[in-house]
Amino acid sequence: MYDYVIVGGGIVGLSTGYALIQKYPRIKLAVVEKEHTLAAHQTGHNSGVIHSGIYYKPGSLKARLSKEGGDLLRAFCDEHGIPYEMCGKVIVAVEQEELPLLENLYQRGLANGLDLALLDAEQLKEIEPHANGRKAIHVKAAGIVRYKQVAAALAQEIQARGGDILLRSRVRSIRQSSSGLEIECDDKTVQTRYLINCAGLHSDRIAALQGLQTNMKIVPFRGEYYELVPEKHYLVKNLIYPVPNPKFPFLGVHFTRMIDGHVHAGPNAVLSFKREGYRKTDLDLKDLSEVLTYPAFWKIAFQNMSEGMKEIIRSLSKKVFVRSLQRLIPEVEENDLIKAESGVRAQALSRDGKLVDDFLIVTNARSTHILNAPSPAATASLAIGREICERIPEPNEI
Repeated sequence: MYDYVIVGGGIVGLSTGYALIQKYPRIKLAVVEKEHTLAAHQTGHNSGVIHSGIYYKPGSLKARLSKEGGDLLRAFCDEHGIPYEMCGKVIVAVEQEELPLLENLYQRGLANGLDLALLDAEQLKEIEPHANGRKAIHVKAAGIVRYKQVAAALAQEIQARGGDILLRSRVRSIRQSSSGLEIECDDKTVQTRYLINCAGLHSDRIAALQGLQTNMKIVPFRGEYYELVPEKHYLVKNLIYPVPNPKFPFLGVHFTRMIDGHVHAGPNAVLSFKREGYRKTDLDLKDLSEVLTYPAFWKIAFQNMSEGMKEIIRSLSKKVFVRSLQRLIPEVEENDLIKAESGVRAQALSRDGKLVDDFLIVTNARSTHILNAPSPAATASLAIGREICERIPEPNEI
């Protein structure tokens, strides 16, 4: 019998386990993960950016926890010798009509307590010599790290403090028992007094196994990347982002220098036909039918038809993808790019046809479910773990 069982061995689940076992050193804790390794999905396919929180509504969980999480992440990396770099990033307005959006974003960042600078075209060139733009925001509290390495260190801390990590343990059912919950996995039954659902791409399904009515569904969006060939790495010093479309939930194609020196370009965002569909050819009929028979999906699809078609065309045509990148760096050419690994974003879509904008955490008597935790969840993960600790019952109250 465990005090707490966490479903999901990504960085959010591991951060939650770490926070719990730090706060309550004597608890019995397990992290249950269906794969044979940890951080196999969103964490392992992450761009590696340490986000500042500039994009998020002041007072929202995303704004607060990404800022707090960034501080906790840096401290954790320092303690465990994990390389990271606070390189900063620029958010660039290319067209005249983007300038008001840039100003709004700048004011939002200031409201979120960030150290920002507005740059003119000449000042932008001093930071990113090959970037094209009329004005830009210099975000100093942005950086890069390898989140899979952070996840591995969190797992080591959990195990060193007596926690269990149970791999190859896909959750099949969740039943109420006299003393808590019985979680039936592939090859074992795990008993717990309290369940914490950090299952990411499958978080809605884990909630449904417990009979929770969430009024939302996870819709998977694949983010497709290219990578600059090594001889063109000089074009990007750090991180170069466009001004995002405020009506669209994604940040637009951008340039990201990784901690290992590689430079990724992207992502575009298209519907994935499989929740773990990292290739265009990946298809799972159950996953796809769940999306296509969900009325809210068609509502959001029609509302964003124009932007959605641009994303699809960019996915199908490298030339079009390159043209999007050339807005930011005109020198980039088609031959400068090679295909890179894709990621899949677990985006919650509510029954009323709205993409859930903020982190979504639902708690009941025996469980807490993190039902929407896309980017910047990796940056915010350690703060999310602490937030969960504050929301759930203490061991002697379960």
